[in-house]
Amino acid sequence: MKLSIIIVNYNTKDYLRQVLQSIKQSRDNLTKEIIVVDNASTDGSQAMIRHHFNWVKLIQASQNLGYAAANNLGLTRAKGEYILFLNSDTQILSDTLTTMIKFMDQYQDVGISTCRVELPGGQIDPASHRGFPTPWAALTYFTGLETAFPKFRLFGQYHQRWQDLSAIHEIDSPAGAFFLTRKLILDAVGSFDDRFFMYAEDLDLSLRIKQTGWKVMYVPTTKIVHHKKKSGRHSADPHLRRITSQHFFTTMKLFYDKHYQHKYPKPIYWLVLFGIWVISKLKQ
Repeated sequence: MKLSIIIVNYNTKDYLRQVLQSIKQSRDNLTKEIIVVDNASTDGSQAMIRHHFNWVKLIQASQNLGYAAANNLGLTRAKGEYILFLNSDTQILSDTLTTMIKFMDQYQDVGISTCRVELPGGQIDPASHRGFPTPWAALTYFTGLETAFPKFRLFGQYHQRWQDLSAIHEIDSPAGAFFLTRKLILDAVGSFDDRFFMYAEDLDLSLRIKQTGWKVMYVPTTKIVHHKKKSGRHSADPHLRRITSQHFFTTMKLFYDKHYQHKYPKPIYWLVLFGIWVISKLKQ
């Protein structure tokens, strides 16, 4: 088996239908499997898969496990040489899978790759092209310096918009919307940290993989479309928005506690946490 595609779904039936249809229409000769982990959806997603996509391997969770744990559940069933974590609110192009697998086959030092992840309006999804959120990167992002000076490397460490987005180059982390890696790497370093219910799980896994010497590459020679904020992490319901806000603060704090707490002085650490708290409140 060449490729396992793992998709986590939570009440995104219509978008899930679109992404599965785009995979079905993909022009590739890859031996692949598609695994959908459904986080106890109530919108008819499971019945839709059974009726229209019976070739999909459906795993039904009894509760909402969150993004990281649900992907890990799907990974227990995966048999592919490559693992693609793909959001339910995306659509791939006919050449996406062929192009990306060919790239990974050609460059054996690459541990993670992502294509251009494009929003419906044509602009790049900034979360798909990131540096790690060090205290300096976080500070310039929170204060708006990155937005004010997007082409300045000093101020643009987080989203790295100073790089040439039309050329292949190295980044720190893609988004979980399209996260292609090798199963042998996950077997060695571990998969997503289950403690990250939503947010930062992709950053954490990218950092752990990069620390072992693998490259993380951005490959804009193909793309997907990302209907952002539709994958179950966002909602118009105020109560659910508050829950999402709480998860953002909790998981970003976890990321800093895990990777940066002992690398920087306490005042810097607390300043970053204050910034995370402010952003979490703005998400409500």
